Amino acid sequence: MYSYALLEPKCYYLVQEKENDDLTLLQVTVETDSSMYVLKFKSQEIGVWKKKTDTIHDILELLSDDAVKKWKEIYYNNEDAYYEEDDE
Repeated sequence: MYSYALLEPKCYYLVQEKENDDLTLLQVTVETDSSMYVLKFKSQEIGVWKKKTDTIHDILELLSDDAVKKWKEIYYNNEDAYYEEDDE
């Protein structure tokens, strides 16, 4: 078991928050003395506050800059597909 305190701000991590959960991509955006504001990227972006002592079952990977760039291209291009307007 790990805790959110191990995560560095502005980095992207592939984690499994609880045993048998799906993998989640996280980014810490704000850090205080006791907590962190974390963005979770699933079908949509969700922001939540977590205590630094909250547990994470497994931290699988710290994504490289190249991996983040490739992921952003796919994630944000797919997101735009939902907002295209008809010309009719």
